[in-house]
Amino acid sequence: MSAGAPGPLDLDKLYAARLHAVRARPYLATALFALHTVESRTVPTMAVDRHWRCYVSPAFVARTPVEELAGVWVHEVSHLLRDHHGRSDRVARARGLTGPGERLRMNIAADCEINDDVFGDGLVSPADAVRPGALGLPPGELMEDYLRLFRLGAHTHSMSWLDCGSGADGLARGWDLGPDGAHGLGAQERDAVRFRVAQGIRGRPGSASQGWQRWAEEAFHPPQPWRELLGAAVRSAASGPGAGEDYTYGRPSRRSASVPGAVLPSLRRRPPRVCVVIDTSRSVSDTELGSALLEVAAISRAVGGRRDLVTVLACDAATRVVHPLCRAEGVPLLGGGGTDLRTGFARALRARPGPDVIVVLTDGQTPWPDTRPPCRTVVGLFPRTGGSYDEDDPDYVPDAPPDWARTVEIG
Repeated sequence: MSAGAPGPLDLDKLYAARLHAVRARPYLATALFALHTVESRTVPTMAVDRHWRCYVSPAFVARTPVEELAGVWVHEVSHLLRDHHGRSDRVARARGLTGPGERLRMNIAADCEINDDVFGDGLVSPADAVRPGALGLPPGELMEDYLRLFRLGAHTHSMSWLDCGSGADGLARGWDLGPDGAHGLGAQERDAVRFRVAQGIRGRPGSASQGWQRWAEEAFHPPQPWRELLGAAVRSAASGPGAGEDYTYGRPSRRSASVPGAVLPSLRRRPPRVCVVIDTSRSVSDTELGSALLEVAAISRAVGGRRDLVTVLACDAATRVVHPLCRAEGVPLLGGGGTDLRTGFARALRARPGPDVIVVLTDGQTPWPDTRPPCRTVVGLFPRTGGSYDEDDPDYVPDAPPDWARTVEIG
């Protein structure tokens, strides 16, 4: 070996750091031990791919204290648990973000989401960890929110080295072994790891940060079939007339071929505006209201994380409150009286600009508008099995949602 050449990967030191991470964050043990280590002299520090391989630079391990390496272990596995690669791909498609510069921005935004609350309590923060405050950003936001709040510039020059791998931003690297490479986890194995970690967090909620508890709650909430239906309605609304927002040269217009020597921009479509009407009458249980808030978070993700495009109406016999979505758990659901969702529809349609999609979450015990709204409508019904709808009238059965609404039961 020539003088100055880096030595082999110090696995003893690397695995000692992982053990330190497990002791500091025992609920992440399943995920940390699921990562397969791959020595790489190409990665700057440590990086992960979407198949749960962790690529490690021998030089980085040699110069980094064990306590800091433990923090890097937790940081990298957090990208995978929080599905930053999948979320980055969805945001890129929804917002038309292309190129390595945008993927670097996604990596920085994902790091801000993680580093906001991952360190402390026995876990040392690396000196160069990217935090929201360093960019003048508020704490407690998600990757999708941070992406809207900053651009690459002088304040991010010192972060150009950052590369947590395709597991952080979805963009394949030259060192990735790919889906057919050795020691990668399949989709079902990855889901099983996430479930075990979420189970550990929920079993001992006091030991995890608020961010991890929120993640575990959503991970435990199984995907609902109605979300696919909502996604279809959202895509249909986005492709309708008038949904275009601005022009972009990122994807030239097909009409450019008819104008030699000129490049024409194409119309970029915005995600549709969604108004969620939540039935807060006394016939809807607290558990169902909690489920409704989780569905609101899923709707926000369905429109590419654009929470400014999602409005929530809490409605019983009268529409009580209107909230643009900031955090699902921050929306107060007032009510407790009778049900008349027609007021919710009326309030939603008075908004300017109006919604492209109205989503109604209800037990169905309501009168419905007589006329079809001028936008698509999706109704999520909380199931009612056994017994009657009304103790005073055993024969009462509420009207079914109208034919113009796409209806699905929320399990």
